[in-house]
Amino acid sequence: MTLPICPRKLFVIIFSLFVLLIAQLALGEGTRTWEQSKFDDLIRGTAQGVAIRSTGGLELAPAFKALTTTPSTYIWSIASDAAGNLYAATGAPARVYRITPDGQSSVIFEPPELQVQALVVAPSGLIYAATNPDGKVYRLEHRAAPAGAPKGADTKAGSAADSWSSSVYFDPSTKYIWDVELDSEGNLYVATGDHGEIYKVTPKGEHSVFFKSDEAHIRVLAFDPKGNLIAGSDGSGLVYRISPSGEAFVLYSAPKKEITALAIDQAGNIYAAGAGEKRPGAAPAGFPTTPMPSPSAAPSAGPQGNIVITNVTPSTQPVMSFPAPGAGATGGSEIYRIAPDGSPTSIWSSREDLVYALAFDPRGRLLAGTGNRGHIFAISGEDAFTDLLKASATQVTAFAKAPNGGLYASTSNLGKVFLLSAAPEPEGTYESDVFDAKIFSRWGRAECRGAGNVELFARSGNVDNPDRNWSPWKKVDLLKGAEVMVPSARFIQWKAVLRAGDPAPRVDRVLLNYLPKNVAPDFDDVTVQAGVRYQALPKQVGGDPSAMASIPPPQVRDRESIGVKWTVHDDNDDQMTYSVFYRGDGETRWLLLKDELTDKFYSFDASLLPDGGYTIKVMASDAPSHSPDQALTAEKESLRFEVDTTPPQIEGLTAAVEGGTIHVSFRAVDGFSSIKRAEYSIDADDWQFVEPVGQLADSKTENYDFRAPLPADADRRGVAATLATANTAAGQLEHVVVVRAYDRFDNMSSAKVVIRSK
Repeated sequence: MTLPICPRKLFVIIFSLFVLLIAQLALGEGTRTWEQSKFDDLIRGTAQGVAIRSTGGLELAPAFKALTTTPSTYIWSIASDAAGNLYAATGAPARVYRITPDGQSSVIFEPPELQVQALVVAPSGLIYAATNPDGKVYRLEHRAAPAGAPKGADTKAGSAADSWSSSVYFDPSTKYIWDVELDSEGNLYVATGDHGEIYKVTPKGEHSVFFKSDEAHIRVLAFDPKGNLIAGSDGSGLVYRISPSGEAFVLYSAPKKEITALAIDQAGNIYAAGAGEKRPGAAPAGFPTTPMPSPSAAPSAGPQGNIVITNVTPSTQPVMSFPAPGAGATGGSEIYRIAPDGSPTSIWSSREDLVYALAFDPRGRLLAGTGNRGHIFAISGEDAFTDLLKASATQVTAFAKAPNGGLYASTSNLGKVFLLSAAPEPEGTYESDVFDAKIFSRWGRAECRGAGNVELFARSGNVDNPDRNWSPWKKVDLLKGAEVMVPSARFIQWKAVLRAGDPAPRVDRVLLNYLPKNVAPDFDDVTVQAGVRYQALPKQVGGDPSAMASIPPPQVRDRESIGVKWTVHDDNDDQMTYSVFYRGDGETRWLLLKDELTDKFYSFDASLLPDGGYTIKVMASDAPSHSPDQALTAEKESLRFEVDTTPPQIEGLTAAVEGGTIHVSFRAVDGFSSIKRAEYSIDADDWQFVEPVGQLADSKTENYDFRAPLPADADRRGVAATLATANTAAGQLEHVVVVRAYDRFDNMSSAKVVIRSK
């Protein structure tokens, strides 16, 4: 059986929970601090060559420089050869570029299809490139250029200077080719869409269906250390392990609908990135329809990294674009680790970033290339990651090995190639977000916890945009007092410069001390209600009095009380105390009712004030948060209100039986307010309203003169006959007439008269 909770107990429970939440809020007393150390705080700043750790703090990012920018908007896949040359599969326009380690770029292949989706480089130097849509796998082979032929930096395949030949190697007759991989024996595996098939093509060109899934698309492929083919699907987000004989086993059904990238370490751990919400009948994750380049073009859609390609004539370039953040794949991305024993774990997730590529850096950390903010994350463990860097492009789409232990990274929107070095940047800078102190403030010392060669700077201003005439950057000498020598102002910003060295530079925490200029409290309103009593709130040990005082107090009707309530704020968030005064009409001196209040309300006994008109004044002081010479006060008066606790007097009450009626007259007199109404009752019958002489009740004195019918005969009133027997026997019948009068404040008095009739 459930016992009911009384309303007051329920209020106390709710209030106690609220106080537990607000007890953690800082009180506005004296010197304050602005601290930044957590990832959520630091990510709002601007980093150049500086990485942000998920556990908080800053460190130098790996050196990251742009190698080349291609004429193509999208780079879908990249692969490098033994000499460190990079090959990029692109779209808009569809090409394969050869990019040397020094950034020289040349076109080695231009297919008739709309894009080159994937490619792989064989140990022999052959390149297998897959195109979309209705595409094929082409074999690109290097051949010597004729003697004396010119060498162009950006020549088309088939020209005299071109050193590459192309031929159709395999035509799967499917809508899409998503990925290609080579095994150790030179067999090519081709992942396709529409029917979810993986083809195996031998070095002799013989092909067969290696695996047929019940998914619409096989999106990505990779080999594990044992030679098993790992495949990720779009539709149900499945990760397959397929043995060399073609026997398949579903390792994991991801919560996301599409597996967008795979990476496998030497220990056999499989890392899979998933995107898109699983919804029945939904389109592939994040593939919005793209604007058509011509009215006659027919769309052909598929899971192409959030892009729909439009079929057009070969001479017309397609119009393609990635969706804006929040469009396309909903719910962001997740990365899962599938251990060698098959157990899965989610190790990273983001609501904003979509993972397009996975790889390992020289330190063995998993790198995730993402969009649509162009970030690269380094993931070192479960929920442990570093926001490594941001590319000057929208999506980071692929990785490949680079010389000297580095990595190539490709992007789309724009189609660029970057070199991610194994060594850190020699120098990096980080600018914090702008801090708003809310009030003009004086800035004190800085505290910087970290290691290595780190310099700290600060600047201040009185507008929220630092470009609008802020002070210049001033260095903070961390070895000599660490004083922040910037002008007093409302806004401030800090900058850290990290320089490579031993130990490696690191910033774990930056804290700035500041003192807001004290401003007086500011009243919004003071209200007075007669007949209201505010109930005191329970006190919480360790709570913030000013925060507790902001809770609306419960109130009850009580004619004997007067309730005062006020709203006031302090821009310094100081603790405040309040004093309540009153003054009567015609008086000049304010009299204290109560001081040292912390609640924003007060109730008192109305009988303390004689009947009359009054004004309440409330004074607020921020003294609890300041030294006596710095404390400020503010005050506000209420509107005039009236107090009347004395009931009216009834004078001259007479009653007599006249001609079958009772004639009653009396006078109601009040010393302060006008008479509101009067009533009468005869022989304890129902109360009856009576109008004053002249009918209008608007005076402190009202005369009443009225006639009322005699009550019914005693014999007709049932049990009343018994009570009247004695009087009747004596030849008389008594009647009791009671009258009562109310003033405008509902104070009431009554009087009675007994009449006898024969």
